[in-house]
Amino acid sequence: MNLHSLQPAEGSTKNRKRIGRGEGSGHGGTSTRGHKGAKSRSGYKSKIGFEGGQMPIQRRVPKFGFKNINRVVLKGINLDAIQTLVDTKKIKEITPEVLIENGLSNKRDLVKILGRGELKSKVTFKVHGCSKSALAMIEGQGGTVEIIK
Repeated sequence: MNLHSLQPAEGSTKNRKRIGRGEGSGHGGTSTRGHKGAKSRSGYKSKIGFEGGQMPIQRRVPKFGFKNINRVVLKGINLDAIQTLVDTKKIKEITPEVLIENGLSNKRDLVKILGRGELKSKVTFKVHGCSKSALAMIEGQGGTVEIIK
């Protein structure tokens, strides 16, 4: 390897226009910025969404509906997922910590047990919510549900 044989790696360089390097380059003079106006000046920066004085799209489009800022979002976990967890890990008590360890929820999730699937064993639950169908199936197997805040 010699200095005269060195080349940049393939794809590492781009053939971009070199603007403002004299008239012979084809990009001299106004340096492709056109004549006059704010866009031709240095330091020009437009606001995000600015459309040249035209009413911007985020103001033209009608807004509707209601977003409750105090809503509580619960992460639903079905009984079939709980049953597979009980079968594989032999767990008898389901808490948010157990669900986090096994990848069924995140640490900020509020957990609600839902009634899809079937529960075949007695399990104790300490969760943030439970549907009526899930509660009936859990109590039918002799399990209990404690709602935590």
